[in-house]
Amino acid sequence: MALLTLPELPYAKDALGFISEKTLSFHHDKHFKTYVDTANKLIEGTEFAGMPLMGILATAKGALFNNVSQAYNHDFYFKCLSPEKQDIPEKVDAALNSAFGSAEKFKEEFIKNAAGNFGSGWTWLVEDNDRKVRIFSTSNAGNPLSSGLKPLLVVDVWEHAYYLDYQNRRADYLKDFAEHINWGFVAENLV
Repeated sequence: MALLTLPELPYAKDALGFISEKTLSFHHDKHFKTYVDTANKLIEGTEFAGMPLMGILATAKGALFNNVSQAYNHDFYFKCLSPEKQDIPEKVDAALNSAFGSAEKFKEEFIKNAAGNFGSGWTWLVEDNDRKVRIFSTSNAGNPLSSGLKPLLVVDVWEHAYYLDYQNRRADYLKDFAEHINWGFVAENLV
């Protein structure tokens, strides 16, 4: 049995509205699946076989790290999306107010950081060891776990996440993303 599996999306491919079914099909069924399949091929028959995902992320290098991390990042990203606009849970709202002044100011900063994340990568809301939240951007397959940070929310700023629908209008994609955050999932991740 393979270590990594491609999870089903937690919503229909046409449910998000701001991301088309075509984009979600390519993103989930092609890009994400390729990372899962490649990671499993790289793990098979090595000391990483049978190791927990977090152990692999902590110790792998090169192609194995890139594919396992991309599989992790994509799984996390798809869980961060919601077809319906959600209210922000009280504990998340309190954390955002403390760090940014308000949830709206957080969204502005998050969009600004993600729009400015050069090239391909990810922009995260993370919690540090002091239980403070902040925005953290990574390039390529990077993720906050490698820096000892706990991920709470992520947006994918690789072009395959939005280009069919938005072309070069990353900021528009990000504004729409901010209105489709699965705040319940964010709350589950916040200590």
